[in-house]
Amino acid sequence: MTTTDLLPLFVAAAEAERDVVATLHGPARRARTDRPGQYALDLVADAAVLEILHQAPVRVLSEESGWSGPPDAPITVVVDPVDGSTNCSRDIPYWGISLCALDVDGPLSALVVNTATGEQFSATRGGGARSDGERLHPASTTRLDAAVVAVTGLPRAPCWKQFRALGSAALALCDVAAGRLDAFLDVLEDQHAPWDYLGGLLVCHEAGASLVDVHGRDLVVADPTARRQLLGAATPALLEALRPHAG
Repeated sequence: MTTTDLLPLFVAAAEAERDVVATLHGPARRARTDRPGQYALDLVADAAVLEILHQAPVRVLSEESGWSGPPDAPITVVVDPVDGSTNCSRDIPYWGISLCALDVDGPLSALVVNTATGEQFSATRGGGARSDGERLHPASTTRLDAAVVAVTGLPRAPCWKQFRALGSAALALCDVAAGRLDAFLDVLEDQHAPWDYLGGLLVCHEAGASLVDVHGRDLVVADPTARRQLLGAATPALLEALRPHAG
């Protein structure tokens, strides 16, 4: 498969996720499973998304169901069917789907959709990043005292202008790429798995923003047990200014 094939596949998966979650209301949206942190809506979305992805010759790693598809496929799709499940369960319009295709050279194509608003962020390796067709560009912010930073965890002594805890890493990373946020910081260690950030990683890199692991570990992994502490910023100067405030 090529990037030309992957994006329509991802769009179809995102539409399937949107349609099936739209059928859930009230208590059905807030219902939990026996697995810690998992909502019933996560499983409903996962089933709909997998039905689409399994139509292609790709291996799939999903947050909700693990590995599926042909193990020898040259492309692996890492997917979080609903990133921001708590937001979704409470009708807070900041949640969606994150998909990223990996090949032997790393991230190849990605789509992150805010399902609540319909906004789509897409990226292809070497092809740039876009939101609904418009090329993305990060902010030019270099100073912490001028930065608006998205965080996971409670910062001890904020030194930036403002911060937001938005509840979806995938969307927040795309908002860094789009220049709406200046940076993203995991205050606590190892909060995010590959399905949380790989889509946002490619969008950031193709837009010109930076995303790293605080401890220097490789972010491009298809390992369901891997967890990383993310640090992203619109500019290299802001990234370095944030480093001392991680952890």
